[in-house]
Parts: sequence; C-alpha cells; structure tokens
Amino acid sequence: MAAQSVRHPLFARFYAKVAGPGLAKAGITQHRKRLLAGLSGQVIEIGAGNGLNFPHYPPEVKRLLAIEPEPRLRALAEEAARTAPADVEVVDGRAEQLPAPDASFDAAVVCLTLCSVADQTAALAEIHRVLRPGGHLRFFEHVQADTPGMRRAQRIVDATIWPVLCGGCHTGRNTQTAITAAGFTLTQMEKFAFPPTRFPSPAATHILGTAERTQEAGPR
Repeated sequence: MAAQSVRHPLFARFYAKVAGPGLAKAGITQHRKRLLAGLSGQVIEIGAGNGLNFPHYPPEVKRLLAIEPEPRLRALAEEAARTAPADVEVVDGRAEQLPAPDASFDAAVVCLTLCSVADQTAALAEIHRVLRPGGHLRFFEHVQADTPGMRRAQRIVDATIWPVLCGGCHTGRNTQTAITAAGFTLTQMEKFAFPPTRFPSPAATHILGTAERTQEAGPR
C-alpha cells in the first residue's frame, strides 16, 4: 500500500518535546495504563504518535500494529518500539484507510486520536472492519463538553486557530455518539476533566472506556 503520510512538522516537534512531557507531568500515565490494562492477542493502535503508550502494553499482547501517518512522530515511535514489552510494528497509514485485513484484530486502541482524524465516521467504520466480531475498542479521547457555554467555546476554537496549531485536533466532537453509531456497544465508560486546571479549558472533557463490536458497521 502506498504511503499516506500526513505532515504536521511543527505540531510533531511541539508534541514530542512539550505537550507529551507536559501531559505526563499532569498525570496522563495513569490513564494510559488503565486504557491498556488486560489487553491480549492481536491489537491495532490508530494514531500511535511517538509511541508513548508502548511501555504500558501488557506482555500478553502478541502483536501490536501501530498506525501513525506523521513522519516525525512515526520515526520516534519506531525507536520506542524497540524497548516495548509487546512485539510492535510501526507503519504509515491513516485511520480512514487502515492497512489491515477484515476481522484481523482482537482489540483496537485510540488515544487522543479521534479528535484529529479527518473523517471520524470513516475512521470508526475502518476500526469496526478490522476488529473480529466480539472484539473491543479501547478509547481515551477529549470530547464535547457538557455545558452549553463550554460547547460554544469549543465551536469557536474549532472554527479558528485550534486545529491549525494542534495537528487537526477538534475539541468539541461528540465521540461517544459516533462510537455507538459505528456499530459498537459501550461496555464501560468514564467521563472526567483532564488535566485538572484552575480555569476551564475547551479540551478538558475526556472519556475513557471500552466498546464491543457487536453489530454491523453503521453508515459511512
């Protein structure tokens, strides 16, 4: 399959050197560990970034296919894969066209990814396609806020500078609804603010949970 790189060089440098370490200081590691706990078998991670999840995969994961379209982040992920407890293969690819056969994975992982894919509906349809029946989607995403005022703030920042600065990220996507519309059944989910800050942030509302592939794929 031809390369499908998506270049965000300034964001990639910022994420690797500033945002990633900053999130770690804010406590994101505990959420990464909860996201990945208990995984086993064949797993695909979409939007693996620079591989910050890799150290937290259980050794029961026999193979991890890590998809990352941004070249600089993908190169960093390849370095991180060398010391991961699981067997990790890092490849170029986009969420909307995953380089994998139908029903080939036991689980899929998205971590701060569905906010920035170009087509969230197509991405979730692809995740549904590559999961076996009964397979699980693990997700940790920042999503649409609960209050009308913050939703307005999200619409404003999403329509202006935020996606440009943050590699295509959108703060106000209704990802929970999109997951169920794609043919998944939520089996566990928490909603919380992260990181804890003194002042409200349009990117603070997060969901973390699991959904099961139990239906035919939803509309694309």
